[in-house]
Amino acid sequence: MTVCRGCCCGTVRKHPDIDHDRQLALLRSAVPVQVADCLNACERSNVVVVQPTPLARRLGARPVWLGDILDDATLSAVAEWATAGGPGHRALPGRLGPHRFPAPRWK
Repeated sequence: MTVCRGCCCGTVRKHPDIDHDRQLALLRSAVPVQVADCLNACERSNVVVVQPTPLARRLGARPVWLGDILDDATLSAVAEWATAGGPGHRALPGRLGPHRFPAPRWK
């Protein structure tokens, strides 16, 4: 899993009521997490990209981009889905459907 935490995602400046360190700790307690400085999707902060397992990727699964991951219930749903295998192993939970968006194009 990759979590955006540098430009505006995960910053007190943009989301002053969110405990970003606690969010990161919760995700890290579930799956390995990489922190990215910017994932080029600032309009969707907080952004999380759930990576498929190597086997699922070989079978065609692709990373799933999720945005606006701001409340505990949504964050927990991301962690639970990733722990259950994520893309290619389990269908995206309905609760996360509205948070899914296409990967941004890099300029």
